[in-house]
Amino acid sequence: MSDPTISSGVVIHGGVGTLPPDRMTPELEAAYREALRESLLAGSAALQNGGSALDAAVESVKVMEDSPLFNAGRGSNFDERGVITMDASVMDGATLRAGAVAGVVETRYPVELARTVMERTEHLMLIGEGADALARVEGLQLAEPAFFHTDRRWADLQRAKEQVGARPNVLGGDPSEKSGTVGAVARDRNGHLAAATSTGGMANKTWGRVGDSPIIAAGTYAGPHCAVSCTGWGEYFIRNAVAYDVHARMEYLGVSLEEATRGVIHGKLERQVPGAGGMVAIDSEGAIALCFNTPGMYRGWIAEEGEPSVAIFGEG
Repeated sequence: MSDPTISSGVVIHGGVGTLPPDRMTPELEAAYREALRESLLAGSAALQNGGSALDAAVESVKVMEDSPLFNAGRGSNFDERGVITMDASVMDGATLRAGAVAGVVETRYPVELARTVMERTEHLMLIGEGADALARVEGLQLAEPAFFHTDRRWADLQRAKEQVGARPNVLGGDPSEKSGTVGAVARDRNGHLAAATSTGGMANKTWGRVGDSPIIAAGTYAGPHCAVSCTGWGEYFIRNAVAYDVHARMEYLGVSLEEATRGVIHGKLERQVPGAGGMVAIDSEGAIALCFNTPGMYRGWIAEEGEPSVAIFGEG
């Protein structure tokens, strides 16, 4: 899939933890593609209705949070205790305002709560019970733990425990198995940029572990030059401030979005750990990037009034 330029639109990812082609049945692949299409159409609809880039990014992510296919919201991974905790963040490139939550357990749409932190408080990040409490106060939609439970993620937890002798935070030797995140970036008619990211984290993660998804500059960043949402092995994305690094390369070195994203994913990260992850990004001119160094990444893009384009495997 080529990376075009769009005047306004949305670019999404559903994580780099894709099933290998030999395990991806035609029915499951069709389900993934349809879910990606629905996410893109939701973001596009927000733009067509006069919404902002942030509106579009959040609406796209909410669709994926509601799908049991992705490791976010309803399809989130279980930690070592068998409990689902979720993280999310948003950032508005026009103002540099941002919001994030970590360790929430009963908020149906963590990305919506992250936006609420940004817009309704003076803070940037809330965690755990305090974050869920804000959701209740602000009247956001809540859900019981059973809503987030999926048999597939429960099986992933059991497999992780068997593979590593119950040692948490590790799932086999393939870095792509340590990922699974959803995200969206958008550019609106005014040229404003925004990014949003949401995740359930690693299967069998240590109780209390937080990855890059709610960390501004690591998993999410939006500024005047570009908006970025990441997916992958979170600890490496935090150490390298990956999302912000893309923006910094464009700002300080004057390179293109493609050069910046490839320099980070296929350069810096690839040297540290092969298959670390990927990202989607959009710049101030509408150029987009869907970059990854894994066998695949659930991904897609749509112009504001165009048709969705989605992909799973192939080069990134």
